Amino acid sequence: MANFQKIAVIGGGSWATAIVKMLSENRDDILWWMRNSENIKHIKKYGNNPNYISAAELDPNKLTISDDLNEIVEQADCLILAVPSAFLRSVLKQMDCSLKDKFVISAVKGIIAEKNRIIGEYLHNKFEVPYENIGVLTGPCHAEEVALERLSYLTIACEDIEKAEWFAEQINCRYIRTNISEDIFGTEIAAVLKNVFAIASGICHSLGYGDNFQAVLASNSIREIKRFVDNVHPIKRDIKESAYLGDLLVTMYSQFSRNRTFGNMIGKGYSVKSAQLEMNMVAEGYYAVKCIKEINDEHDIDMPITKAVYNILYEKISPVIEMRLLSDNLN
Repeated sequence: MANFQKIAVIGGGSWATAIVKMLSENRDDILWWMRNSENIKHIKKYGNNPNYISAAELDPNKLTISDDLNEIVEQADCLILAVPSAFLRSVLKQMDCSLKDKFVISAVKGIIAEKNRIIGEYLHNKFEVPYENIGVLTGPCHAEEVALERLSYLTIACEDIEKAEWFAEQINCRYIRTNISEDIFGTEIAAVLKNVFAIASGICHSLGYGDNFQAVLASNSIREIKRFVDNVHPIKRDIKESAYLGDLLVTMYSQFSRNRTFGNMIGKGYSVKSAQLEMNMVAEGYYAVKCIKEINDEHDIDMPITKAVYNILYEKISPVIEMRLLSDNLN
């Protein structure tokens, strides 16, 4: 069985906070990097993150928190990346130490836009992390429900199953259940695409489409995920498993879904910039849909929902018109 002594969480947002809370159920030696020094002081004094899921109770005695990235990374042999994909490159540029011998888990759920690469591929190519040392942490799970200690399920994917099983032990607790997968590419791509489809769901909701249409949209979305992942990384997988279908459904339907909220605002007439400013959180699907569209230019996979969201966000086509056209292509 794999055994790593020190775990570090990289990021200061909702998902990073939720991961720290889960780890704290089993460990008392968690390393945590975040850029905001004022938030660090607050957590150490009050035991909660003031800006993200503040309801999550954290034990400062179990945490070593620092805004010095190299200090945290050098001490750890397992890293969990929980930084929005749009900012990940700039964060990792601050790092002087090597990642080659560390177990690196992506909880990012996005794509490196400048390279059109999923996080695992980026870590392998840029930092020479072997694929057997790369993990993916995916849902279905919202950070806010972790804070409320509601029963949630997570999938840990890694080509080295022993490493996945080891990490599952670190987060398993009374309100967290875990599943194991070897499909690091499929789970990560599905986690990217579900954010795009959640934007579509939010747009449709704001335009007055009902539950009947949303069910058809979800059914078509999972088939779109299957077509894409089977084409770009063809292995045997069951798209009905929680890491794919479950993660899609919770992101499309949940009140906690940032991407659905973002889509809802776009459908109401907000510009992309005004929606982002009002949310004050990153909707990964906005960045992802452009990357997926560019990747698909090479593959020519049938992806009508992705195309519709791209047209609305980047081509400035009216959501009313685009969704009416999309509805004629669904079944």
